[in-house]
Amino acid sequence: MKDWQSLRSDLARQGYVAPPDLAMALALAVALGRPLLLEGAAGVGKTEVARALAMARDTRLIRLQCYEGLDASHAIYEWNYQRQLLAIRASAEAGETGRAVEARIFSEDYLLKRPLLEAITQDVPPVLLIDEIDRADEEFEAYLLEVLSDFQITIPELGTIAATARPIVILTANGTRDLSDALRRRCLYAHVDYPDRATEIAILAARCPEIEARLAGQIVGFVQAVRREELEKKPGIAEMLDFAAALAGLGVNDLTDDPAILQASLATLLKTQRDRAGFTTEVAQRLAGVAA
Repeated sequence: MKDWQSLRSDLARQGYVAPPDLAMALALAVALGRPLLLEGAAGVGKTEVARALAMARDTRLIRLQCYEGLDASHAIYEWNYQRQLLAIRASAEAGETGRAVEARIFSEDYLLKRPLLEAITQDVPPVLLIDEIDRADEEFEAYLLEVLSDFQITIPELGTIAATARPIVILTANGTRDLSDALRRRCLYAHVDYPDRATEIAILAARCPEIEARLAGQIVGFVQAVRREELEKKPGIAEMLDFAAALAGLGVNDLTDDPAILQASLATLLKTQRDRAGFTTEVAQRLAGVAA
C-alpha cells in the first residue's frame, strides 16, 4: 500500500493527479516488471501518465508514436545507408574490400536506433511509451509481443541484443480497434476516464496555481458541462488547461462577465466546425450560468 501511495505523491509533485486505481496499477507494473495498458478516450491524460512517471523517477521518456503502416524499421532500427555507401566508396578508393569492409559498415557505428531498440539499450531503465497502439496494424502488434515478452531484439548482422535495463512500458489505446487477447494477457490494465470535479480542480490548481479558487471551480464546471453536450470531439484535460490559461490571460474573473470573451475562448475547447457552429452564445451563457 505504501508504494503506490508514495508513487501517487511523486506524480502529484510533477503536476499529475492520479486516481488511486491508476496509481496502484502503475506501482504494480513497476514492481512486477510488466507492461501497463491504458485505455480511455482521447484527452483524458493517458500520455501524460508516462511523462509524469519519467519525471518522477528522473529517467528518460522514450516514445513510439504508432500509426497505420508502422513497421519494424521505424520502430526498432535501420541502417544508415548513406553513411554505409560513403564508407564503401572510401574503402574502394583505398583498395580495401571484402569482409573487413562488411564488418565495419554493419557495426553499431552505422546503426540508427529507433524507440524500441533505444529503450532496451539504456543503462538506467527508461519509461517506454507506446502511444496509440490501436492505430498500428495487427501485424506490428504481433511483432511487438515478442519484444515485450523477452525484451531482446535480434539484428541479423549483429546478433541478439538483450535489455541492459528493462524499461517501464506503458501502452495507450483510444479504442480505434480491438486489441488482441495475446497483447492484453501480457499487460496489466487500467482504464483512464475523465476526472471527477474534485480531481479536475486539483489538476487545474497544480498546473495553473495563479487562478483563484472561485474561477477555477467555474472553469471546471463549465468544461464538464461542455463534455455532456452532443459533440464530435469532447474537450480533454489539455483543452481545459488551455481554456483556463486563455481566460487568465484575458483577465477574466467570472465566466458570466463578458459573453463575447467567453465565446472567443471556446477556440481552446471546441475543435471542429460543427461543434463550434452548434455552440451558440446562448448555449455558452447557459452553461456558464450553471457553472457559476
